Amino acid sequence: MTLRIAVLAKQVPKFDEMRLGPDGRLERSGLPLEMNPYCRRAVAKGVELAREAGGSCTVLTLGPPSAEDVLKEAIAWGADEGLLISDLAFAGSDTLATAQALAAAIRVAERDSGAPFDLIIAGLNSVDADTGQVGPQLAELLDLPLLSGVRELRVRERRIRARCETDNGHLTARLDLPALITAAERLCDPCKVPPEHRAGPDRIRVLRAAELGPGPWGPQASPTEVGEVRVLRTRRSRAMPEGPIEDQIRTACAMLAEAFARTVPPGGTAPAPVSADRVIGILAEPGRGGLTRELLGGAARLGGRVVALTAGERADGADEVVELDPAPTAEDFAAGVTDWAKEAGAWAVLAPSTSWGREVAGRLAVRLDAGLAGDVIDLQVRDGRLVCWKPAFGGHLVAEITMRSAVQIATVRPGVLTPSAHSAREGSAPTRVLRLRPRRRVEVTESVSDDDPSGLAQARAVIGVGQGVDPARYAELGPLVSALGAELAATRKVTDRGWLPRSRQLGITGRVISPELYVVLGSSGKFNHMVGVRGAGFVIAVNSDPSAPVFDAADVGIVGDWRAVVPVLARELAGVWRAG
Repeated sequence: MTLRIAVLAKQVPKFDEMRLGPDGRLERSGLPLEMNPYCRRAVAKGVELAREAGGSCTVLTLGPPSAEDVLKEAIAWGADEGLLISDLAFAGSDTLATAQALAAAIRVAERDSGAPFDLIIAGLNSVDADTGQVGPQLAELLDLPLLSGVRELRVRERRIRARCETDNGHLTARLDLPALITAAERLCDPCKVPPEHRAGPDRIRVLRAAELGPGPWGPQASPTEVGEVRVLRTRRSRAMPEGPIEDQIRTACAMLAEAFARTVPPGGTAPAPVSADRVIGILAEPGRGGLTRELLGGAARLGGRVVALTAGERADGADEVVELDPAPTAEDFAAGVTDWAKEAGAWAVLAPSTSWGREVAGRLAVRLDAGLAGDVIDLQVRDGRLVCWKPAFGGHLVAEITMRSAVQIATVRPGVLTPSAHSAREGSAPTRVLRLRPRRRVEVTESVSDDDPSGLAQARAVIGVGQGVDPARYAELGPLVSALGAELAATRKVTDRGWLPRSRQLGITGRVISPELYVVLGSSGKFNHMVGVRGAGFVIAVNSDPSAPVFDAADVGIVGDWRAVVPVLARELAGVWRAG
């Protein structure tokens, strides 16, 4: 069996060196750029599979001429050829327009070679936009089954068996080729080639917009629009109290109490006036009732008729429940929601920002030619249209996203919408069944949940542990966890070692949270981790090394062994935290 493989790679700015221009757009001129971390795994796995099967690996990227460097690196790693999709017409593309251009380029490559691709591999996410939408949208455009977050992969006799990371565990699934998969961070070692050893341009072909077809492309093909962009500048106090540990801790607690006294409680967005024509669909992910309740509460504040689309899940608080039958895969769920949205004249559809929600919403956006805002943290209504606020670049900024399409779609970050008392309706909502014609191209053979990360998203206090905290001694964190009512989180190295579930990882390739208090223990405080808690109200860092970079990202630093600090900190924080 030979395999013809296509890999999608994206060029992104180096996170710690990015900057924004006065218009709020990313300044790329002179900014160091590199291959997206997830795409490095996709390239490495694509080359590996092609070599094993005696096939070929083609790497595609969409971007400005400078994106050619991504292809040079991939070819030096072992890819056979590169396709650079580059034209001013593509500037300003949203995820749907990007997916459409990539789909057209793949069709051109297949036409010119006379052979289709057996497998398309993309990165799970891009660290600049944090959407994870292009993979599902491309799968829908090419009519392919999709597996997201693949961590282990075996291809035999044109059949894939994979273990995939989910938001609360993992699943094992099978499907037949052709297919599209997205690579998890831990799928394999990344493709990395120093600049001086990268390939020349002789195996790179440039595709212009005219070669892909009449379009439209770029902004004309993008149903979403970016409005106001707010740069979130987080200024930490970086205080380093001196003296014995007890004195340092008392100073830290006094600073926390003072910070609480200055904090103005958020008023929240006022509910929108009720409109009978505003039909809002809520996608209920199987087994994630907490997320469904959050979406129901948020939808109720948008002032419309709330319809929950489920696969048999409870949906207390909806005005109507539509049950999809038989129990669908994500692909089949999207097909069912498409039929409902057209019939009901849906104004908006909200889905959880999870691997399941991104696939359903991404496929739905293609089917409805609709705008999709991803990983939204706030929802509003203005002039009868949905306004979504979406963070990007690890929380460095938040952008206003609106949509021109008839149906407006958003995936919402867990923990940002709280069900209100007004979301509950009296009595049981009427329920009807929507019959599906399932394709079931993905067969899930095992699904394991080893964590419930919803508590982490909603926690007022979070304790982050680095590799400096021995997992055999996690029980010693108990007093501090109890004093704060805190959730545990971790650095990537901790989850790589299996000391805590991957769903507890914070940072560029993990979760982004905004607790009132973040206490980080035994971590050096690398940028890749601390960017995940930029939104924290107050940060206390504990490390025995006074020169550790973590102190530059904290409001107050305590120099000492975490084992000596934790019991005293728990005792002193208890009173301050209750007062807060």
